Amino acid sequence: MASSSKLNAKIPEGTLENKWTKYRSTVHLVNPANKRSLEVLVVGTGLAGASAAASLAEMGYKVKVFCFQDSPRRAHSIAAQGGINAAKNYQNDGDSVYRLFYDTIKGGDYRAREANVHRLAEVSGAIIDQCVAQGVPFAREYGGTLSNRSFGGTQVQRTFYAAGQTGQQLLLGAYSALQRQVGMGAVKLCARHEMLDVVVIDGKARGIIARDLITGKLERHFGHAVVLATGGYGNVFFLSTNAMGSNVTAAWKAHKKGAFFGNPCFTQIHPTCIPVSGDHQSKLTLMSESLRNDGRIWVPKKAGDTRKPNEIPEEERDYYLERRYPAFGNLVPRDVASRAAKERCDAGFGVGASKLAVYLDFSANMMRYGTIEASKQSIQNPSKRKN
Repeated sequence: MASSSKLNAKIPEGTLENKWTKYRSTVHLVNPANKRSLEVLVVGTGLAGASAAASLAEMGYKVKVFCFQDSPRRAHSIAAQGGINAAKNYQNDGDSVYRLFYDTIKGGDYRAREANVHRLAEVSGAIIDQCVAQGVPFAREYGGTLSNRSFGGTQVQRTFYAAGQTGQQLLLGAYSALQRQVGMGAVKLCARHEMLDVVVIDGKARGIIARDLITGKLERHFGHAVVLATGGYGNVFFLSTNAMGSNVTAAWKAHKKGAFFGNPCFTQIHPTCIPVSGDHQSKLTLMSESLRNDGRIWVPKKAGDTRKPNEIPEEERDYYLERRYPAFGNLVPRDVASRAAKERCDAGFGVGASKLAVYLDFSANMMRYGTIEASKQSIQNPSKRKN
C-alpha cells in the first residue's frame, strides 16, 4: 500500500540481469515449521489466484481463497485462447530470455517496469513446467515435444498452447491443483464471497471484509498477507471481446486505502476478431491471434471494390502489412496491425458489408499443405473421395 504520492515498486538493486537472482539469494526465508503458522488470503480464483493459492499451500502456508462465482471454474480466465510465451527456444530459432524481455517491453509501448518484465522472462520456462506438472494438455509435436506457434510482435515461435482452448485447459489445471489442496485441508475455499474492503495495519494489508452472497452476512478474515488476483474491469467497453470480466470491487477498495490505480481494465488491442454484423451484437467474437501467422491479411488495391475475394486476382490485392513491414509481415504487434487496418478502412479500402473489415486469407497456407489441391481433386473425381 502506498503511503505517499511517490510510487515505490520495491524493485531490488543491481543490474537488470542479476537483481532478482541476488534478491532471491539474500531475502529472509521462512522455515517449514513457521510456514504452518502463517495465513495468506487470496482474493480471486482465475489463473493467477488459483495457481497462487495452490502453490502457497504446497509450500506449507495456510491459505484462504475467495471467489465471486459459485466455483473457481467460472473465472473469466477460461475465455483466453492464445497461449503462454516462454523463452525455452524449442524451435532453435534464436530465442532467449533477453529476446522475450525485449519483445514484451516493446509490445507494451515501453511503459512496463523493465525489472519486472525481465523477471517474467526469467521464470517463463518454469511456468510452462508448472502447467505441465498440473496436467495441462499443451499441444505436442508427433515426437512428443511441446509444440509452439507464432504470435504477433515476435519473429520466433515461443507460444505454448492447447489448441483454441488454452485458457480453459490452464484454468482446469490450476483448479485441479487448487482442489487438491482444498481436499488436503491446506486451503479453505470461500465461494460466492465478495470482498468489500481490505484491512490495512501499519501500511500492510492484514485482512479483508467480505460478504457471503448467499446469506448476506458480513465476515472478517485475518491474514498475514493478502493477494488480490481479481482481474480487470471488462464491463466498461461496448463491442469488445470481453465476456464479463471482474466487478473490480477489490481493486477499487485497495485504491481507496492508498494503492495506486493505474490500469483497471488491462485493455488488449486485438486485431483478429469477426467483424460486427448488426446492432443485435453485445460483444465481438474473438479469433486466435496465431491465425495471423497462418493467414495473409489484404484488401483490394481498388477502393470500393465490390467483387468477391476469390474474383480479385493476386496482382490487384494489397497485402499491406507485408508491404509496409516486410521484416514482420503479418506478425507485426497487435496495435500496429490494428492501426494499419483502420488506416486502410478509413481510406476506403475496407471490405464486407460494413466496409470496416479486411480479409484474413488462408488459401496460401492451405495450398502449402495440399489442402486446396486435395479438395479440387476430390470434386473433379468423386470416386477418389475418402469416407
